[in-house]
Amino acid sequence: MKKNRGLSLGLMAGLIITLASLASCAPAEEGAPAEGASTIMFIVILVLFVAFFWFFMIRPQRRRQKEHEQLVQVLKVGDRVITVGGIYGSIENLSDESLVLKVESGATIRIARTSIVVKRSR
Repeated sequence: MKKNRGLSLGLMAGLIITLASLASCAPAEEGAPAEGASTIMFIVILVLFVAFFWFFMIRPQRRRQKEHEQLVQVLKVGDRVITVGGIYGSIENLSDESLVLKVESGATIRIARTSIVVKRSR
């Protein structure tokens, strides 16, 4: 997924650079305004690219971030969770910034609350 994101960012940057060079180098046609139309067209295209970037990149990332923040806030003792590192366990103790996770072998580890990515069903 990250590979596609990088590709779309690179493609978008390339298109903006291409449009900028075309807008600045395009010869004016006879009877057409020299710079006004090309500048307005460039600004419109730039605004469209920014809107595309916002709706398909930034907005979904913010939504995922809010969902993760809600997940971290509703954690309670006894919940079965999975960490970002792939560790499965159940919560033994909670504090503001960390929690104690009991793993299958019976060992306990202290981890950051934000490292929880999934709350499993019981």
